[in-house]
Order: sequence, then structure tokens, then C-alpha cells
Amino acid sequence: MVQKVRDVMTADPITVRADEPLSTAAKRMRDGDVGAVIVVDGSELRGVVTDRDIAVRAVAEDLDPRTLPTGELAGHDVVATSADDDAETAVELMRTHSVRRLPVMDGEQIVGMVTLGDLAVARDGDSALADISSVAPNN
Repeated sequence: MVQKVRDVMTADPITVRADEPLSTAAKRMRDGDVGAVIVVDGSELRGVVTDRDIAVRAVAEDLDPRTLPTGELAGHDVVATSADDDAETAVELMRTHSVRRLPVMDGEQIVGMVTLGDLAVARDGDSALADISSVAPNN
């Protein structure tokens, strides 16, 4: 049976408005125990910001996360997948666009986030990445 993205995604992803400061995105990541948030402008998808983006593209560049709008770090070429896509389609999108996380859409509505780890668990539960991805964080 072919798995759909909706079967492996995390529903109700954490979002942050594009005009909110980057520090708000970081706090939502911390509080949600996640490494990325979806950036929105109203109900429109603007992109994804990761903990690595914050460290490398903001803090390391001496930008102030208390004043820098999160939307300034969100990528302009947003790649997303549909909840009804096959999981393999999400894998191909990640491979093609060199991303590890994809927002999941149902029409115009953001309904989830699918990660490389989610797909690894779904495709090969015995792989090393699946083992790592399925373990609770130790932080």
C-alpha cells in the first residue's frame, strides 16, 4: 500500500507570523521541542525557518533576533507538498530542492509538516535514520 504524506506528517505544525521577531520563532521551537517553524503571512505560507537558520544566518551574522522579523529569514522559493501526495513524492521534492522539511498543504490550508526523519521511519523503520528519528529527544 502506498503511504500518503498525511499518514506520516506531523499535524498542526507550529507557525510564526513573518512580522514576528526571530526570538519568537526560537521560543516556539524550544517550547514545541522542534527544529523548525512554518512562517506565515496571514494564512499564506511564506517559508520555513530552522534552528540552523537562526544560528548561522542571524546570530552568527550579528543580527538581533529580538528585532529581526522572522520573514526575513524565510526562504523565498517555498517548497511544499500536498497531504494527498504519495510519500515518495515528498522524498523526491526533498531530494530535488535539498531540504529536510516540507510544509504540508490541503488546498490553501497548512495542515502539517513532514520531515526527512518522518519519511525514513515510514520507508524503512530499520534504518539508522529511522532509529534516531523515532527516539525521544534527550535535551
